[in-house]
Amino acid sequence: MLCVKNDYSLNKTIISVLMLLLTIMPAEHSVGAVIYREGKYLLLYKKAHGIYLEGWYLVRGLIEEGEEIEDTVRREIEEETGIKDLFFVKGFKETTKWFYRNDKKETVFKTAVYLFAETKTEKVKLSEEHDDYAWLDFTHSVQKLRFVNDREVLRKADKFIELMKRI
Repeated sequence: MLCVKNDYSLNKTIISVLMLLLTIMPAEHSVGAVIYREGKYLLLYKKAHGIYLEGWYLVRGLIEEGEEIEDTVRREIEEETGIKDLFFVKGFKETTKWFYRNDKKETVFKTAVYLFAETKTEKVKLSEEHDDYAWLDFTHSVQKLRFVNDREVLRKADKFIELMKRI
């Protein structure tokens, strides 16, 4: 964030302008999950198309009106992977925020909330949205993930599951 040392009024003005920009720019809210199975994490692969970059991602999707977070996560995971047997592990909830340009060339403020879910399902039935999937250990998962935000969420999830194993 922009800061000018010892000039409180200028800092307050800058913050006010930034807050105003956030209220008038388009925003999107999505939710997703770190999906865990027998020591491995599920990543989805998408080829580049439109505004999307090629890469490996965590499961995530937009919240539909009236949906609760867990409902959206269940719907998105089932739509994108066919997985239905999710068990949400309480105590993990990470939020990431970023800006991106949509197909209308608008700058969009995006937030994503991630939960932690376990499954016993190994075989994934991909939707048309993705091109491949992989169950990978932490080291390989964090190396493959496209975005820093996803890598940070995965690091926190891995620490979380290691703590849960000790309890």
